[in-house]
Amino acid sequence: MRKRILAGLLAFLILMMLQSTLAVGAQEEQPTDDEVNAIAKKLYCPVCENTPLDVCGTQACIDWRAEIRLKLSEGWSEDQIIQYFVEQHGAQVLPEPPAEGFNLLVYILPVAIFLVGVWILVKASRTWRKPAEEQFAAPQVERDPYMERMEEQLRRRQEDA
Repeated sequence: MRKRILAGLLAFLILMMLQSTLAVGAQEEQPTDDEVNAIAKKLYCPVCENTPLDVCGTQACIDWRAEIRLKLSEGWSEDQIIQYFVEQHGAQVLPEPPAEGFNLLVYILPVAIFLVGVWILVKASRTWRKPAEEQFAAPQVERDPYMERMEEQLRRRQEDA
C-alpha cells in the first residue's frame, strides 16, 4: 500500500514538473506584449513623425510589432532586433541619432555653443567690473609739436594784448 502511495505521489510530482516545463516552453515561444512593447518603445513609427512604435496604431506599426514578436520567438536579442530595423529602414527609426559621422554635430554643437557663450559672458563681465574712469577716459594722445608752438604763440598774443 505504501508503495502505491509513493508511486502515485512520484507520478504526480513528475506530471507537475512536466506541466511547468511545458508552460515555460510555451512562454518562450510566444513573447508577451510587455516584451514586444519594451523593444517597440525604442523604435519610432516609419509613417508618423515623433510617435513611438508601441503607441502608434497605423498598420505599419502593427506589422512591425508582429515582426518584433516573431524575431523574439526566434530567439533574437533586443539589440539584434533594433539593429535589424535600423538596417532595413535607416537611423530615423531610432529616438535619437547615433553618435557617428554627420550626426556627431548634434552632440558636439550644443556643447560648443554653450562654451562660446560662457566665454562671451566672462569677457563681458570683466568690462562691467572696470571703474567708470577707465571705461570713459579719453585716450592719451601724443601732442603735435607744431600745435604746441601755435598754442604758445596764441597765448603770447593774448598776454601782450
